[in-house]
Amino acid sequence: MLYVSIDKNEIKILALKKTLLGQFEVGYFEKRHEIDLLNHGRVNSVDFLASAIKEGINYLASPQEKEVCLILPQETFHFLKADVPPDIAPSAISSFVEDKAKSSLSASTENYYSDFFVKDTDKQKQISYYAIDEETLGKFAEVLQLLSLKLSILLPETLAIFKLFEKTLRKEKKENILYVHYAKDIVSGYVFDSGGLALNEKWTQGLTQEEPLEQVLKKKSEELETKGSKLNRILLSGEQSDSVRQDTFTKSVGVWTNPLKRIIPDFYAEHLKALVATDQPFPILSYDTCFGAYVFSQENKEFRILKKPLRPKGGGGSISMPKIPIFKKEVGIFLAAFVVSFLAFFGLSQFNFAGVKLPQINTKSLTSLGKPSPSAKPTTVPSPSPAFKKEEVKIKILNGSGTAGKATEVRDLLKDAGYQEVLTGNADNFDYTQTVIQTKKSNKDVANMIAKDIADSADNPKIESTLSDKDASDVILIIGSDFK
Repeated sequence: MLYVSIDKNEIKILALKKTLLGQFEVGYFEKRHEIDLLNHGRVNSVDFLASAIKEGINYLASPQEKEVCLILPQETFHFLKADVPPDIAPSAISSFVEDKAKSSLSASTENYYSDFFVKDTDKQKQISYYAIDEETLGKFAEVLQLLSLKLSILLPETLAIFKLFEKTLRKEKKENILYVHYAKDIVSGYVFDSGGLALNEKWTQGLTQEEPLEQVLKKKSEELETKGSKLNRILLSGEQSDSVRQDTFTKSVGVWTNPLKRIIPDFYAEHLKALVATDQPFPILSYDTCFGAYVFSQENKEFRILKKPLRPKGGGGSISMPKIPIFKKEVGIFLAAFVVSFLAFFGLSQFNFAGVKLPQINTKSLTSLGKPSPSAKPTTVPSPSPAFKKEEVKIKILNGSGTAGKATEVRDLLKDAGYQEVLTGNADNFDYTQTVIQTKKSNKDVANMIAKDIADSADNPKIESTLSDKDASDVILIIGSDFK
């Protein structure tokens, strides 16, 4: 799956390729363009946007990934938030949302693609409704069609962002939260409450030496308070946020600040472990929106803006062509084979075999069959092949040496030796002095085989039978500083 996040003049792509181990190999790309990709959330130029996405895909070298989760700015969507009256039954909420949408949209709801979700906050149900008009969506679909990509999931960036801290919220406590992305002397963000997006507008501001981040956020907090939205928390993300000290920052701003880098390992460790980056850790603070979209797509499969098929420009049917059932193709092949076999049999039955002489068989030479000659030497029985095949062994290589690119180097070494299912990543630390091969008790032969294959680089690896039988990997190879 390709998670493609598009902003006014910036594009970010997170490519996730599922492995046989159930994890995802990670690739990522980002670029800021001088020319605007979007104008008020709409496609500025179909060709230019397609070219920008293609550049990223070519960089990632992921042509096999065709399905796209498209993450668009909030201004691309029509947004509606409303409290659900307590006397409305759960079965009537959809009708309630439909009536609200009809009164707020400038056109018929038939011309929109939409969905909503319901949140329980402080004993009150709230609905958040997102819709995108047919013409706007059609332009984005046209861009992806030029690249032979399939639009599978459509998400507003605010839903992807909200997902990143949703699990930190408590139903009994109502909060106002400012989510801030801090990168390259620019801050941007949205105001949320416990039920989701609170203010529809995105806030963006540049930073200067005269007005550093702390001062800008303090002013923003005071401004929101005068408008009736007193902040309870600030969530700080973005590549520059990694250098911020929480204690001194909170004191300077006057609002409790949570760095995103501390929230994700505590609340989304399961999703984080599923992403396997090569050699370097995945820069999640830079790709926060893409990661949030990945988590949302895993946990909220019931939310689908694309419930109905996309219609081509001008209307009249769906963009996707109807599929011919596979069984019809199989029946056709069977009938063709039957006809050919019947004609061949009929032809042979009409052939005259009277003039054909069969070769004579020397029956004397058959008398010795089954009786070995007394002087015959016994044949050597070949030794049985190993109970495993190298191409089927699942190996995970972890860099514990601290040398950049070492895991990739060892992966290439093992693939040259015949192993195919090889993943890479970083060990829990870079202080390993001896290479370690962790294996399951039933796979010691595999570990010994790998030890032989890397003997030229690590002549005395430590073999440990520490893996559980339920572990997805057959062998984990931790590279130490002894690996040459």
